[in-house]
Amino acid sequence: MITSVLVANRGEIACRVVRTCRELGIRTVAVHSDADANALHTRVADTAVRLPGSAPADTYLRGDLIVKAALAAGADAVHPGYGFLSENAGFARAVQDAGLVWIGPPPEAIEAMASKTRAKELLGIEPLREVTEADLPVLVKAAAGGGGRGMRVVRHLADLDAELAAARAEAASAFGDGEVFVEPYLEGGRHVEVQVLADTHGTVWALGTRDCSLQRRHQKVIEEAPAPGLPAALDDEVRALAVRAARAVGYAGAGTVEFLVAGDRAHFLEMNTRLQVEHPVTEAVFGVDLVAGQIRVAEGHALAEDPPPARGHAVEARLYAEDPARDWAPQTGRLHRLAVPDAVRLDTGYADGDDIGVHYDPMLAKVVAHAPTRAEAIRKLAAALDRAVIHGPVTNRDLLVRSLRHPEFTAARMDTGFYDRHLPGLTEPAPDQHAPLAAALADAHGRSRFGGWRNVPSQPQTKRYLMAGEEHEARYRHGGQGLEADGVRVAHADAHLVILDVDGVERRFEVSRYGDRVYVNTTALTALPRFPDPTAQHAPGSLLAPMPGTVVRVADGLTAGTPVKAGEPLLWLEAMKMQHKITAPVTGTLSELHAVPGQQVEPGMLLAVVKESAP
Repeated sequence: MITSVLVANRGEIACRVVRTCRELGIRTVAVHSDADANALHTRVADTAVRLPGSAPADTYLRGDLIVKAALAAGADAVHPGYGFLSENAGFARAVQDAGLVWIGPPPEAIEAMASKTRAKELLGIEPLREVTEADLPVLVKAAAGGGGRGMRVVRHLADLDAELAAARAEAASAFGDGEVFVEPYLEGGRHVEVQVLADTHGTVWALGTRDCSLQRRHQKVIEEAPAPGLPAALDDEVRALAVRAARAVGYAGAGTVEFLVAGDRAHFLEMNTRLQVEHPVTEAVFGVDLVAGQIRVAEGHALAEDPPPARGHAVEARLYAEDPARDWAPQTGRLHRLAVPDAVRLDTGYADGDDIGVHYDPMLAKVVAHAPTRAEAIRKLAAALDRAVIHGPVTNRDLLVRSLRHPEFTAARMDTGFYDRHLPGLTEPAPDQHAPLAAALADAHGRSRFGGWRNVPSQPQTKRYLMAGEEHEARYRHGGQGLEADGVRVAHADAHLVILDVDGVERRFEVSRYGDRVYVNTTALTALPRFPDPTAQHAPGSLLAPMPGTVVRVADGLTAGTPVKAGEPLLWLEAMKMQHKITAPVTGTLSELHAVPGQQVEPGMLLAVVKESAP
């Protein structure tokens, strides 16, 4: 009987495992890097052990340190969560060799499936050994790990070597294994997967299907269960293949078998020998707790002969601290507030007041809705996200709401190219034009308590805000009856709530302020000073860091004086476990290069300057 579990992970999944352990009466131990010293997962666990350092390679990827932590804290089992060491057979063996219970599949099963190349060979599928023009497009993929890291689509043969190098570097950073392989890339396919749960007594459950086709950078954004619109024969086929794959390697615990579905055919992608980020949609549909199932299997309990029946539909959206309109650039800073309606499930690794740093994945939370039908689940999730209070760094919330309401998604006609086709429209700014006025009125309420409206009451007051990248001016007056504005009637105004009568309809605006940052309902604004200070000017062609991160690579041979072409990759930044290319904005000559590998950069820092060639 397991009494104490060390969770060898961080963030949302660590909190998720702790929650189930608490319900089962199991004590929990967290591990944390220095960057995570005050993270939520360390606060909700019963105790915590420090892993010195901040980089994943020095902390969460150090299996030896984690085993020592488990022994020191008196844990008798280890749950790996997902990512990091969750699919590392060597770590699983080290846990067992230390006399601890491994809450995961047998190391031999992990070994058989952890390398995507070996998994394909096991099923008789060969990766591409040599790539020709006829093979394009192809997908470069990390042999270990997942989550979109170390993955690149190559459409031009000339780009293959550079993308192989970038994929190797990203895979080595994320998983400690730089092996990559190449396979055909199927355009217009759907990403469909099957959740399995197996015990050590020969029972394997196939807990339905999931569709995870909405992806950015090959990382899932919106997932649902069951996968909509699959022909019955294809649904039976993928579930049977998933069970066969699990039995082939003597699987035990929770795992996922993934397919790319094109037309009426299912192409095997890989088996993930761990819990998936999107497991809550399966839990909602089948009424199970997969983490509890993992623990019971690890304790030797047998599953029932048949899984529980499925009911209804569930949809999950991943809320990221990122800006989809700026090439999905990750965002950092203080998360002042995060709250969603009680009608949906929120899995998160952050609480109000926590800081979002540069070292790890930018996912803030998963929001999950369950309802009797797909349409109802989508409507519930979209509405919950639309009403969510998210005060802090820029997020993909608006993108999620628009994606859920897009006709291609609501009609279940989506595929993995959804964002390639629709991203510009989904990220078009649509700020509330009354938000600056509401912000100004709320601010003015706090400043008018001494009867300031009597001073030159006929003259309008102005306040400027930056909203969706554009400057807006709000005009109002302190009148005899209180605050007044042109074109609308001010029904109510205080420091936190403004009600405006717009064409006979009263609209409520909840206002929160954190320094110069103002949130009016879901619209974010920045209050601009009345007399702005001169800002630093940069030369034309300047390349500024779009995000905080680390310079991991500079293009070979790149020095001041090197000729470059517009769009040519010059250097790569790594932030939140993803690599981002910085390209030449124009064709010309590199006149300045300030970035060097290993350098830590902040947003707006000058990296290089390209002087445009004369026409």
